[in-house]
Amino acid sequence: MNSMTGFGHAEYSCENYNLIMEIKTVNSRFLEINCNIPSSISSYEQTITRIIKENIQRGHVDVLVRLKVLKGAVDVTLDEGVALSYVKALNEIRSMCSERFDVRLDLSGFAALDGVLVSAPSSGVEAYAEGLDYCAKEVMNQINSCRAREGEAMKRNFEALIDSMDKSLLVVKENASDMERSLRDSLETRIKEILEDRGYDENRVLTEVALLLNKYTISEEMVRLDAHISEFRRLIASDEPVGKRMDFLCQEMNREVNTIGSKNQNVRVSFEVVNMKDCLENIREQTRNIE
Repeated sequence: MNSMTGFGHAEYSCENYNLIMEIKTVNSRFLEINCNIPSSISSYEQTITRIIKENIQRGHVDVLVRLKVLKGAVDVTLDEGVALSYVKALNEIRSMCSERFDVRLDLSGFAALDGVLVSAPSSGVEAYAEGLDYCAKEVMNQINSCRAREGEAMKRNFEALIDSMDKSLLVVKENASDMERSLRDSLETRIKEILEDRGYDENRVLTEVALLLNKYTISEEMVRLDAHISEFRRLIASDEPVGKRMDFLCQEMNREVNTIGSKNQNVRVSFEVVNMKDCLENIREQTRNIE
């Protein structure tokens, strides 16, 4: 069992470049990958996406890569669109201030304006393969360790909550006979009331019996809830992604608990129903962060 929350950071330095990679994962219904990678090595997005899919089944993943070239060929290009926008703005400023100020901007100052000149390594992604491979491996190891560590903590909590539910269900089973006894008493009373009328209708008797049986009998709900708890224990012990199945199973267990509560007239059982609902609420909240 793994959590969907994790973080990894790695750096690689050599005489030619510095490389930083960070990956953050948070909970999400599906696998969503968002990459922020320098354009000079944009083709690496396919590689890191493949690596992530091999390790992560579900969650929102943010990838950040920073590259600083220290030594080697660098291509410098002019962004004509940005440069023309600056020229237009500067001309407007000059026309506004020409009567009172002498506005000048030399070529070096113009080139220093943000975005006018764009520098990028002339080498392709292959030149940084060693650093990228190292960082990807290191970051994924950190994330997997983080997700597994948090998943183990959640697993222990799940076990405690499901044990509490199991104990409550045991109390319900122990009191089921009292509920059935109350059912028999209610049936006897209602039938006697009906039979006092010499012209009683047999169909009416059968209808009353069926209504009372449906109102008080919880044997089917107990059997299904017991089965759901056993299945949930199996999911807790599984190494596969189980978050979605856990969430669905919580809905099924909640349905059975609600039905038991609606049919119950036993004070002790009422306390246990409240406890089971509280356990399920905590479980469902945590399953949202399980892969």
